[in-house]
Amino acid sequence: MELRFAFGKEGITVSLPVGPHYEVIESRSALPLGDVSRALNQALDHPIGCPSLAVLAAGKKTAAISVCDITRPAPNWLTLPPLLRRLHNAGIPVDGVTILIATGLHRAATRQEIVSILGPEIAATYRIINHDARAMADHRSLGKTKRGTPIFIDERFMAADLHITLGFIEQHLMLGFSGGRKLVAPGLAAQETIKVIHSPKFMREPMATEGSITENPLHEELLEIAGIARHDFMLDVTLTQTRDISGVFAGSPVQAHAAGVDFLRKTSLEKLTSLADVVITSAAGHPLDLTFYQAIKGLTSAAHLVKPGGRILTIGECSEGVGSPEFVHKLATFSGYENYLEEIRQAPVVVDQWQLEKLALTGLTHDLLFYTPNIGRESLGALANRSFVTLPEAIAAALMDLPPDARVALVPEGPYVFARIPEDVTADQPAPSQASQAR
Repeated sequence: MELRFAFGKEGITVSLPVGPHYEVIESRSALPLGDVSRALNQALDHPIGCPSLAVLAAGKKTAAISVCDITRPAPNWLTLPPLLRRLHNAGIPVDGVTILIATGLHRAATRQEIVSILGPEIAATYRIINHDARAMADHRSLGKTKRGTPIFIDERFMAADLHITLGFIEQHLMLGFSGGRKLVAPGLAAQETIKVIHSPKFMREPMATEGSITENPLHEELLEIAGIARHDFMLDVTLTQTRDISGVFAGSPVQAHAAGVDFLRKTSLEKLTSLADVVITSAAGHPLDLTFYQAIKGLTSAAHLVKPGGRILTIGECSEGVGSPEFVHKLATFSGYENYLEEIRQAPVVVDQWQLEKLALTGLTHDLLFYTPNIGRESLGALANRSFVTLPEAIAAALMDLPPDARVALVPEGPYVFARIPEDVTADQPAPSQASQAR
């Protein structure tokens, strides 16, 4: 059997031997909108839970718009023009608009990437700023949340009269779903804020996981931060497999985002009959598999599809290597799941430690394998013996010693697939391959 998986920009063919029972799990979505322009105009003029954008912009002189960076396939070149037109029609001039690339702690977008993110005309016309979480002087202190998180948000965003975010909604490994409030924090937050909201205090909360909004303390924290930062208006979309727009949600950052999440759940949830013994998944290809840091989202989302103790093989191109310098160091010195979790439990938070923390938490209950050809084993610490040089070797290891009736789930689009076993279906007993390595 051969199946094409998302991998980098071109994809990769995975060859599978005869034997196990294979089940391909693909992403579901609503149909693409027939008239995207009309849907955007309707959403902006008749938003959810607040006045129209034209009304909100009336009398304002400046506006700041937070947009996703290159690691997210948000179609800003489609969604920005109608939004900008309404700002200008309301009296906000071109030089009164600032577009901020919400990098969080990711690297700055290159000039070429800015053109890709925004489109050439917008990139050449407007003031565009890469947020830098490490430049503390560029942020405004807004006090603390009820849970004690210090709030520092980019001053260029805060100084504007109108605060807008532009993104898209998909499942997210710790926030439940992306979009909305995430474009304020961590998107435009200083590292002093980001470190706290990504600390063990939140990362080890059971509800801080994919597809979880209700009782997710991290979601609640970010809503509070965005509210304090005067998040006035959001425009998010949902996407199909081919990255076409399937839904448009604009308006109140709380109500419009909730409507988008509800729409995504109703149109994209794939219901499983049972959990698999093995999952072979991608990291969703470009741009999500640019680094090993990003590729971890493939394995955490796959954990919802496999039995406790089952195997997860994640494949990702990782053309830009491991990730930030801090993450490179953390991964190279990684000594095992339990050791790492204990190491960071009470220690000061280090940039990007949280992604490896999510990996380690998954590794405690699953057997993790990797095919990331641009990452040398010397960079993987204790994960080196779970990484394979060739894809056939990785596939063989994932399928090794399985019983004749083993179920193998194939997830070509990785974390873009939103699938769950229904609550009224009882998961099978743990798979025969226990997650014992790299501890």
